Amino acid sequence: MTTTPSFRVRALSPEVPAAVRATGRDASGLPPHRSTAAGGEPLRCCLRDAATGEEIMLFGYAPPIPSGPYREVGPVFAHAGPCAGPAPGYPPAWRGRAQVLRAYDRRGWIHDARVHDGADPEAVIAELLADPAVRRLHSRNVAYGCFMFTVDRPG
Repeated sequence: MTTTPSFRVRALSPEVPAAVRATGRDASGLPPHRSTAAGGEPLRCCLRDAATGEEIMLFGYAPPIPSGPYREVGPVFAHAGPCAGPAPGYPPAWRGRAQVLRAYDRRGWIHDARVHDGADPEAVIAELLADPAVRRLHSRNVAYGCFMFTVDRPG
């Protein structure tokens, strides 16, 4: 029996790093910082950590919420060139990693938030999405607060 997932994890759209590469500018109008990965940098294009030696870029990104007081630009890592993108579902390489799940309402205002230890992120996601006022979630790094990925309701 196949079950329908109750949420959809979304990495950065491939168009985002492609636009940064093409224009040489990020969401703040600044050039990306290109480097060779030391290893461990969380790549938002494919939702895994960079391997040592991969060519990456760091740039400012505005996570997807409507314009308003909670809209922000923060740093994200992505491959310096196109990549295959993420595996479906919760990022397997980040399972077991503590994260903050920040819930947003239809206005793009923070509605709720939870810290989880990564052991069962699906349970925390389901709990937050059970509230009909919640439109989407952003997963964020616990220590730095950086945007990691978006979680949406299916469909």
